[in-house]
Amino acid sequence: MSGPAEVELDNAPVDMVSALHFSPATPDHLLVSSWDGSVRLYDVTKDDQLVSVQHRAPVLDVVYREPGRAYSAGLDGSVRIVDLEKGTLQTLGTHQSAARSVVWSSSYNFLLSGSWDATVRAWDVRSPTPQILAAPQPERVYSMDADKERLVVAMAGRHVRVWDLRMLRERAGHKEPAQVRESSLKYQVRKVACMMDGEGFASSSVEGRIAIDYYEASDGAQSRKYAFKCHRTTVDGVENIFPVNALTFHPRYNTLLSGGSDATVSIWDISTRKRIKQIPKFRAAVQAIAVSRGGERIAIGCGDGLEDGDKPVMASVFVRMSGEEAKPKPKAS
Repeated sequence: MSGPAEVELDNAPVDMVSALHFSPATPDHLLVSSWDGSVRLYDVTKDDQLVSVQHRAPVLDVVYREPGRAYSAGLDGSVRIVDLEKGTLQTLGTHQSAARSVVWSSSYNFLLSGSWDATVRAWDVRSPTPQILAAPQPERVYSMDADKERLVVAMAGRHVRVWDLRMLRERAGHKEPAQVRESSLKYQVRKVACMMDGEGFASSSVEGRIAIDYYEASDGAQSRKYAFKCHRTTVDGVENIFPVNALTFHPRYNTLLSGGSDATVSIWDISTRKRIKQIPKFRAAVQAIAVSRGGERIAIGCGDGLEDGDKPVMASVFVRMSGEEAKPKPKAS
């Protein structure tokens, strides 16, 4: 449901939202990708759709690189440059199966894509031969995220790989990850998100859980990791468990936002292991969340589809002014 600080965008996609990404330069501009094959750019202050670029296949992820340019990952395996000024597409390269995730490394200026073909590929978008390398993975890639120095890849079979971006950037092709891990979650990973302070990452599963992990291998650092139950409801004594589809860290406060198929968004203080707030329930499952670079706005993409295949799609995008609702509460002295 909408509140005074929350608006629902007009001209939403006609199929499920797959990803949201705010412009790194203009906090009013929001990219929305969808299973309907579109990448749409909105001015959220005016509730105005500025452009819609149509792909041949469902778009599973999108990343906003700079004003006028984005990169998309398609179910047809394509990784494409999206020219938001001209409304055109250019194929950067292809995977042998669906391209599930795209991540831009702002530290080293290259693009990364992960696929169900069990590879992670690195792309130099300025080169006439853009593919830097294809790094084989043990399983299909379900989700990726990066901080300044690392790329975290979550896969089927509970595989997790942490890569040093400096090594991936080398055209010589260092293909060994810095860390080989097993997911802290027992069931399929839906989403992974890197902490803003570069200390670790969060991952979520189809079984209503979130895990908090740290890179450092010391006993002290590893003792801080934990997992917790979330996005669950109890009705008439029966616990209903929902997938956690969306994760992102707040850029100012390093608090964690999660969205689930229970149609709710929660904000967590990972240091105190407590929920700060639950945003009032939406009409449909939350599939994607994004926070603007300065933390002023939170975008939420909703729509039933994966869990309720017999229901009509109800795609919608909400944008709310964040204020300090994601700020950790003062710790008791």
